[in-house]
Amino acid sequence: MDVLWDLVPATSPGVTVREVADALDGRELAYTTVMTVLDRLAGKGMVQREREGRAWRYRAAASREAHIAKLMLDALDLGGSRDAALVRFARSVTGTEAEVLRAALSAEAGLATPEAGLTDRVEDPRAGRPALADEATDR
Repeated sequence: MDVLWDLVPATSPGVTVREVADALDGRELAYTTVMTVLDRLAGKGMVQREREGRAWRYRAAASREAHIAKLMLDALDLGGSRDAALVRFARSVTGTEAEVLRAALSAEAGLATPEAGLTDRVEDPRAGRPALADEATDR
């Protein structure tokens, strides 16, 4: 996934298995191994693929940030108290991270200005409601 996130712009048609394998230089992975992993990621909906001749072109289905946000939401669903987990998380972030969270929460409440850079929204698949996303990373 890192290769797709790092090397493939959202507007790109994607990369081939060979290009991913070449980007993983030094890992000594067989072409067929890379092909199998990309095929499985496509099956899970993590990558999108498009046929180009006899080959496929792959690109990430979502930005790295959107994927991480989904993982964080999934972690909250693991059980126990979501509130307690959120409080513990909030207490563990750095001052700068806390400021980012405050700005995001203010924007969600309608208190922030568009200059804050947190005006884009993406759907939270669990809640069926918009969630904040960083404007620069989800485009």
